[in-house]
Amino acid sequence: MIPAGKSASFQMVFRKYNEWYLIRRNFHSLTITGSLDALPAQQPVIYIMNHSSWWDGLLAYHAYNRTSVGDHYMMMEERQLKRYDFFRKAGAFSIEKSSPSDVRQSMRYAAGLLEQSKRIWLFPQGEIRHLETRPLTFRPGIGLLLRQAPPETAVIPVTLHYGLYQQPRLQASLHIGEPIFQNWKQIGSSDCAEMLEDRLTVQLDQHSQQLLLSKEGYLPDEVHLIGRKRTVDEKYDQYRKIRKR
Repeated sequence: MIPAGKSASFQMVFRKYNEWYLIRRNFHSLTITGSLDALPAQQPVIYIMNHSSWWDGLLAYHAYNRTSVGDHYMMMEERQLKRYDFFRKAGAFSIEKSSPSDVRQSMRYAAGLLEQSKRIWLFPQGEIRHLETRPLTFRPGIGLLLRQAPPETAVIPVTLHYGLYQQPRLQASLHIGEPIFQNWKQIGSSDCAEMLEDRLTVQLDQHSQQLLLSKEGYLPDEVHLIGRKRTVDEKYDQYRKIRKR
Protein backbone atom coordinates (compact mmCIF):
# COMPACT_ATOMS: atom_id res chain seq x y z
CA MET A 1 0.00 0.00 0.00
CA ILE A 2 1.42 3.38 -1.02
CA PRO A 3 0.45 6.31 1.24
CA ALA A 4 -0.08 9.86 0.09
CA GLY A 5 2.80 12.29 0.51
CA LYS A 6 1.34 15.71 -0.07
CA SER A 7 3.67 18.52 -1.13
CA ALA A 8 2.44 22.12 -1.07
CA SER A 9 5.15 23.27 -3.48
CA PHE A 10 4.39 20.48 -5.95
CA GLN A 11 0.67 21.17 -5.83
CA MET A 12 1.23 24.87 -6.46
CA VAL A 13 2.85 23.96 -9.78
CA PHE A 14 0.64 20.98 -10.61
CA ARG A 15 -2.61 22.92 -10.14
CA LYS A 16 -1.50 25.39 -12.81
CA TYR A 17 -0.26 22.63 -15.12
CA ASN A 18 -3.49 20.66 -14.71
CA GLU A 19 -5.70 23.66 -15.44
CA TRP A 20 -3.78 25.53 -18.13
CA TYR A 21 -1.96 22.76 -20.00
CA LEU A 22 -4.26 19.77 -19.58
CA ILE A 23 -7.85 20.87 -19.01
CA ARG A 24 -8.06 24.14 -20.94
CA ARG A 25 -6.32 22.63 -23.97
CA ASN A 26 -8.78 19.73 -24.15
CA PHE A 27 -12.11 21.01 -22.81
CA HIS A 28 -14.51 23.64 -24.04
CA SER A 29 -15.97 23.99 -20.54
CA LEU A 30 -16.00 22.45 -17.08
CA THR A 31 -19.00 23.31 -14.93
CA ILE A 32 -20.24 22.37 -11.47
CA THR A 33 -23.65 22.38 -9.82
CA GLY A 34 -24.06 21.85 -6.09
CA SER A 35 -21.46 22.33 -3.37
CA LEU A 36 -18.53 20.20 -2.25
CA ASP A 37 -18.58 22.04 1.08
CA ALA A 38 -22.22 21.58 2.06
CA LEU A 39 -21.09 20.19 5.43
CA PRO A 40 -18.92 21.68 8.22
CA ALA A 41 -15.16 21.53 7.75
CA GLN A 42 -14.71 19.04 10.62
CA GLN A 43 -17.13 16.57 9.01
CA PRO A 44 -15.46 13.43 7.57
CA VAL A 45 -16.69 12.98 4.00
CA ILE A 46 -16.34 10.37 1.27
CA TYR A 47 -17.11 11.53 -2.27
CA ILE A 48 -18.16 8.72 -4.61
CA MET A 49 -18.04 9.34 -8.37
CA ASN A 50 -18.77 7.40 -11.55
CA HIS A 51 -15.64 6.46 -13.48
CA SER A 52 -15.91 6.73 -17.27
CA SER A 53 -12.69 8.44 -18.31
CA TRP A 54 -8.99 8.90 -17.61
CA TRP A 55 -9.88 12.56 -17.00
CA ASP A 56 -12.12 11.93 -13.99
CA GLY A 57 -9.52 12.32 -11.27
CA LEU A 58 -7.92 15.39 -12.85
CA LEU A 59 -11.27 17.17 -13.20
CA ALA A 60 -12.23 16.30 -9.63
CA TYR A 61 -8.83 17.58 -8.45
CA HIS A 62 -9.39 20.88 -10.25
CA ALA A 63 -12.94 21.17 -8.89
CA TYR A 64 -12.06 20.70 -5.24
CA ASN A 65 -9.03 22.96 -5.44
CA ARG A 66 -11.21 25.68 -6.92
CA THR A 67 -14.33 25.34 -4.77
CA SER A 68 -13.52 23.56 -1.49
CA VAL A 69 -11.61 24.46 1.66
CA GLY A 70 -11.39 20.81 2.75
CA ASP A 71 -8.26 18.66 2.75
CA HIS A 72 -8.88 16.16 -0.06
CA TYR A 73 -7.30 12.79 -0.83
CA MET A 74 -7.98 10.31 -3.63
CA MET A 75 -7.75 6.52 -3.77
CA MET A 76 -5.92 5.29 -6.87
CA GLU A 77 -5.14 1.87 -8.31
CA GLU A 78 -1.66 0.83 -7.15
CA ARG A 79 -0.47 -0.07 -10.64
CA GLN A 80 -1.31 3.43 -11.85
CA LEU A 81 0.16 5.16 -8.80
CA LYS A 82 3.45 3.30 -9.26
CA ARG A 83 3.51 4.45 -12.87
CA TYR A 84 2.59 8.06 -12.03
CA ASP A 85 4.03 8.30 -8.53
CA PHE A 86 3.97 12.12 -8.55
CA PHE A 87 0.23 11.88 -7.83
CA ARG A 88 1.22 10.97 -4.24
CA LYS A 89 2.30 14.58 -3.84
CA ALA A 90 -1.20 15.67 -4.89
CA GLY A 91 -2.87 13.46 -2.26
CA ALA A 92 -3.29 10.08 -3.98
CA PHE A 93 -2.86 6.82 -2.07
CA SER A 94 -3.06 3.30 -3.45
CA ILE A 95 -5.22 0.21 -3.36
CA GLU A 96 -4.25 -3.17 -4.81
CA LYS A 97 -7.56 -4.90 -5.51
CA SER A 98 -6.01 -8.33 -6.11
CA SER A 99 -4.55 -8.50 -2.59
CA PRO A 100 -7.06 -8.82 0.30
CA SER A 101 -4.42 -7.84 2.84
CA ASP A 102 -3.51 -4.73 0.84
CA VAL A 103 -7.19 -3.81 0.50
CA ARG A 104 -7.57 -4.01 4.29
CA GLN A 105 -4.46 -1.88 4.75
CA SER A 106 -5.77 0.75 2.31
CA MET A 107 -9.13 0.82 4.10
CA ARG A 108 -7.44 1.30 7.48
CA TYR A 109 -5.37 4.12 6.01
CA ALA A 110 -8.45 5.79 4.52
CA ALA A 111 -10.38 5.40 7.77
CA GLY A 112 -7.48 7.07 9.58
CA LEU A 113 -7.70 10.04 7.22
CA LEU A 114 -11.44 10.32 7.89
CA GLU A 115 -10.78 10.30 11.65
CA GLN A 116 -8.68 13.43 11.01
CA SER A 117 -11.66 15.04 9.18
CA LYS A 118 -10.01 14.60 5.79
CA ARG A 119 -12.09 14.20 2.63
CA ILE A 120 -11.64 11.17 0.43
CA TRP A 121 -12.56 10.54 -3.21
CA LEU A 122 -13.39 7.04 -4.40
CA PHE A 123 -14.41 5.49 -7.71
CA PRO A 124 -16.42 2.52 -6.39
CA GLN A 125 -16.72 0.90 -9.83
CA GLY A 126 -13.03 0.10 -9.48
CA GLU A 127 -12.28 0.58 -13.17
CA ILE A 128 -13.08 2.86 -16.10
CA ARG A 129 -16.38 1.89 -17.71
CA HIS A 130 -18.41 3.56 -20.46
CA LEU A 131 -20.58 6.45 -19.29
CA GLU A 132 -23.77 4.68 -20.38
CA THR A 133 -22.92 1.29 -18.85
CA ARG A 134 -25.59 -0.01 -16.48
CA PRO A 135 -25.47 -1.33 -13.87
CA LEU A 136 -22.59 0.72 -12.51
CA THR A 137 -21.51 -2.33 -10.48
CA PHE A 138 -19.86 -1.05 -7.31
CA ARG A 139 -17.24 -3.18 -5.60
CA PRO A 140 -17.84 -3.87 -1.88
CA GLY A 141 -14.79 -1.82 -0.83
CA ILE A 142 -16.88 1.29 -0.19
CA GLY A 143 -18.90 -0.72 2.34
CA LEU A 144 -15.76 -2.07 4.00
CA LEU A 145 -14.43 1.45 4.39
CA LEU A 146 -17.66 2.87 5.81
CA ARG A 147 -17.84 0.12 8.44
CA GLN A 148 -14.38 1.23 9.66
CA ALA A 149 -14.94 4.96 9.26
CA PRO A 150 -16.13 7.32 12.02
CA PRO A 151 -19.90 6.86 12.51
CA GLU A 152 -20.61 10.47 11.52
CA THR A 153 -19.01 10.02 8.08
CA ALA A 154 -21.14 11.35 5.23
CA VAL A 155 -21.14 10.10 1.65
CA ILE A 156 -21.62 12.69 -1.09
CA PRO A 157 -22.48 11.37 -4.57
CA VAL A 158 -20.76 13.16 -7.46
CA THR A 159 -21.65 12.55 -11.10
CA LEU A 160 -19.51 13.57 -14.04
CA HIS A 161 -20.89 13.73 -17.57
CA TYR A 162 -19.03 14.39 -20.82
CA GLY A 163 -20.59 15.63 -24.04
CA LEU A 164 -19.87 17.13 -27.46
CA TYR A 165 -22.23 19.83 -28.64
CA GLN A 166 -21.51 22.69 -31.07
CA GLN A 167 -17.76 22.77 -30.64
CA PRO A 168 -14.82 20.41 -31.22
CA ARG A 169 -13.80 20.18 -27.55
CA LEU A 170 -15.57 18.32 -24.78
CA GLN A 171 -17.91 19.85 -22.24
CA ALA A 172 -17.68 18.32 -18.77
CA SER A 173 -20.43 18.75 -16.20
CA LEU A 174 -20.03 17.89 -12.50
CA HIS A 175 -23.07 17.57 -10.25
CA ILE A 176 -22.72 17.34 -6.47
CA GLY A 177 -25.59 15.51 -4.79
CA GLU A 178 -27.03 15.68 -1.30
CA PRO A 179 -25.04 14.12 1.58
CA ILE A 180 -26.04 10.62 2.65
CA PHE A 181 -26.00 9.66 6.33
CA GLN A 182 -26.54 6.13 7.64
CA ASN A 183 -25.57 3.94 10.55
CA TRP A 184 -22.91 2.39 8.35
CA LYS A 185 -21.75 -0.21 10.88
CA GLN A 186 -25.19 -1.83 10.85
CA ILE A 187 -25.20 -2.30 7.08
CA GLY A 188 -23.36 -5.16 5.41
CA SER A 189 -20.58 -4.19 3.02
CA SER A 190 -22.36 -5.58 -0.04
CA ASP A 191 -25.70 -4.02 0.95
CA CYS A 192 -23.98 -0.69 1.51
CA ALA A 193 -22.32 -0.83 -1.92
CA GLU A 194 -25.64 -1.75 -3.55
CA MET A 195 -27.51 1.08 -1.83
CA LEU A 196 -24.91 3.68 -2.83
CA GLU A 197 -24.77 2.29 -6.37
CA ASP A 198 -28.53 2.80 -6.67
CA ARG A 199 -28.25 6.38 -5.41
CA LEU A 200 -25.43 7.27 -7.79
CA THR A 201 -27.19 5.60 -10.72
CA VAL A 202 -30.36 7.64 -10.16
CA GLN A 203 -28.32 10.85 -9.89
CA LEU A 204 -26.28 10.07 -13.01
CA ASP A 205 -29.39 9.25 -15.05
CA GLN A 206 -31.11 12.46 -13.92
CA HIS A 207 -27.95 14.45 -14.64
CA SER A 208 -27.76 12.99 -18.15
CA GLN A 209 -31.43 13.71 -18.79
CA GLN A 210 -31.12 17.33 -17.64
CA LEU A 211 -28.19 17.86 -20.00
CA LEU A 212 -30.09 16.20 -22.83
CA LEU A 213 -32.99 18.63 -22.37
CA SER A 214 -30.81 21.70 -21.81
CA LYS A 215 -29.66 24.22 -24.36
CA GLU A 216 -26.15 23.40 -25.59
CA GLY A 217 -25.42 21.16 -22.61
CA TYR A 218 -25.54 23.80 -19.87
CA LEU A 219 -27.57 23.61 -16.64
CA PRO A 220 -29.23 26.36 -14.58
CA ASP A 221 -27.18 27.65 -11.63
CA GLU A 222 -24.00 25.97 -12.82
CA VAL A 223 -20.63 27.56 -12.10
CA HIS A 224 -17.91 27.57 -14.76
CA LEU A 225 -14.63 26.22 -13.41
CA ILE A 226 -12.90 27.06 -16.65
CA GLY A 227 -14.07 29.93 -18.80
CA ARG A 228 -16.46 29.03 -21.57
CA LYS A 229 -14.71 29.33 -24.94
CA ARG A 230 -16.45 30.55 -28.07
CA THR A 231 -17.67 27.82 -30.38
CA VAL A 232 -16.57 27.55 -34.01
CA ASP A 233 -19.99 28.93 -35.03
CA GLU A 234 -19.61 31.91 -32.70
CA LYS A 235 -16.13 32.68 -34.01
CA TYR A 236 -17.39 32.53 -37.59
CA ASP A 237 -20.38 34.76 -36.80
CA GLN A 238 -18.03 37.28 -35.18
CA TYR A 239 -15.79 37.17 -38.26
CA ARG A 240 -18.78 37.83 -40.52
CA LYS A 241 -19.81 40.83 -38.41
CA ILE A 242 -16.31 42.29 -38.67
CA ARG A 243 -16.30 41.75 -42.45
CA LYS A 244 -19.59 43.66 -42.76
CA ARG A 245 -18.26 46.77 -41.01
